[in-house]
Amino acid sequence: MPQKILAGRATDPQLRGDLVQVKVDQVILSRAPSRALAEAIATGMKKTPVEVAVAYDGTCVADASSLADIDEGSPHSVSPEFPTYNIPIARPGIGFPAPVHLERFAAPARLALTDDPRLATVGGIGMLSLVVSPSQLGQALATGSAWLRPPRSVQIHLSGRVRPFVCARDVALELLRRNLDEVVRRIEGEHHAPVILEFAGPSARLLSVGDRAVLCGIAPQVGAAAALFVSDEKTEVFLRDQRRSKAHRALVPDPGAPCEEVVSIDLGTVDPLLMDEQGAVRPVRDLAGKPVAQVVLGGDSGVTLRDMLAAALLLKSKRVPSRLDLLVAPPSRQVLEVLAQSGALVDLVATGARIIEPDRRVVSSEIYPPPPGAVSLRTADPEPRIPGAPSFVVASAETLAYAVATGVVGDPRSFKRPVRVTVPRALPTDDVLILRDKKGEQVSTKKPPTAPPAVPWKGPLTLDVLAGVPKMNGHAAVGLRGPKATAPAPASGDAGAPAAGEKAPAAPAEGKAAGGVALVLSTLDEVRAVVERATDLSAVRAVVAPFVPSTAVSAFASEGIATFLVGAEALGSIKEQKSVELPAPAQWGDRVAAVFGGERVEVAWLATGLERSWTHAGTARQPVASKPAR
Repeated sequence: MPQKILAGRATDPQLRGDLVQVKVDQVILSRAPSRALAEAIATGMKKTPVEVAVAYDGTCVADASSLADIDEGSPHSVSPEFPTYNIPIARPGIGFPAPVHLERFAAPARLALTDDPRLATVGGIGMLSLVVSPSQLGQALATGSAWLRPPRSVQIHLSGRVRPFVCARDVALELLRRNLDEVVRRIEGEHHAPVILEFAGPSARLLSVGDRAVLCGIAPQVGAAAALFVSDEKTEVFLRDQRRSKAHRALVPDPGAPCEEVVSIDLGTVDPLLMDEQGAVRPVRDLAGKPVAQVVLGGDSGVTLRDMLAAALLLKSKRVPSRLDLLVAPPSRQVLEVLAQSGALVDLVATGARIIEPDRRVVSSEIYPPPPGAVSLRTADPEPRIPGAPSFVVASAETLAYAVATGVVGDPRSFKRPVRVTVPRALPTDDVLILRDKKGEQVSTKKPPTAPPAVPWKGPLTLDVLAGVPKMNGHAAVGLRGPKATAPAPASGDAGAPAAGEKAPAAPAEGKAAGGVALVLSTLDEVRAVVERATDLSAVRAVVAPFVPSTAVSAFASEGIATFLVGAEALGSIKEQKSVELPAPAQWGDRVAAVFGGERVEVAWLATGLERSWTHAGTARQPVASKPAR
């Protein structure tokens, strides 16, 4: 299915070559909207030619820091100039980007580019969503096209029916427990191509679009580029309920379509599961009886409207235990309205719930963090697990309801009987919080954002070696672009971290022969964390790791960051070195001779084709706008 979507938009329908140019239908801006706009303006954009482009402003809880970011034109803020370029703004309060886009904009058999891995959930409607860098997004906004690696597919064959008190969240956790990440990693290593999860089988067609979205949300955690469901009658009904019937297109795989591997799962064998603080998936009974201090019901993934209604019914006439804090974060404004109209919101409030705004910092635990030394249960997928990051337990909405009812972790099947939930067909679809360009409105006098200068590779470089993910203080990190630039600081617990009271090494000046940082990363989560923060890490010139997904290689290359593969056996000694010497780019091939300290190590350069030119130039930005692909 992903090949069908790309072939219909590519200049080469056979998808030959390392990279192919494809027409882009949608651009979704969430993590660094102003940076993507700046890249598009630098390319010469006047109005974006893409079918749908939306910028999500996820800062609902304003504080001094967030207001300062807006005033200083932070890459993560949403510039008021977006509607001028035919890019509507989804204002704060509309909900989290992933569920809102699924409801109001996502369309089957289309291609979307985004900067937020959590948008993988839109694959539940049959839309292919790929994560790229801000400079690639800028090219897509300006030209309507992008260069992408042709993908490979892994089929997830679903059969059987889920039992009572088992939700889509439990099925998603079951897939993680079956080591799907190892399958993805092996196929990536064989083909050097993005891997996309395709859900198929008789039971795939029985799932609602909401349940399908929950399953697609696991793609980033296993290293897959995206996940995709068929577009069928269920999809058509979902779009009709959203009053967007015209957006429907059928999408089914061709008979005998090849895939690299098939993973089968019988839904009838899935039990209530949870993911503990260390990321291990376990049966709920393993933690049964453990006291719970915080429950966050909702968020941007892992929960559907049906799940929210079911949790409210299970908690009706119950009271929150004295030592438990129940927070309800409705995924979207539409869900909030349905909960209010059905009386479920009143039931939750009567239980003792606090209704919180859909701020982007809720899912990252920057606000409402897990209580220290206590168990926090949540439905949303976690951010990459790196040292120092807040950790919590992930479970289904019905498992969370049992914890609220009893104060401890337990199997939701201990409830007397399952609840019967009727999801209303008449859904509120008023887009009052979508800001579009309207004639007669006063245009902001603020200057549009400007793209940072590209830093090309010139001659040999000596880079400081930093093990792990740099510390983040708000948006402060290694070589932060703008006035808040700080020195590089390793994440707490990482090798090479400064001792207590000791200052971190100063950030090297960019453009000098001996300047910049090479990050040595050990896990997929560390790679994911650096990709998501690449906008803030302007001093990082190279990434060295035993596994880097193809989409991350492309994103790094477009930011001028070279990506090298190294064997796991050499990782320990490399981390202990203080610097690495790299030869001039003219001497780079598939293998590069790097010198870590005094040790010569052969590393594999993972960039391919046009990505190598981006790495040398320091950006994927084109100086003059080109015509969109046909």
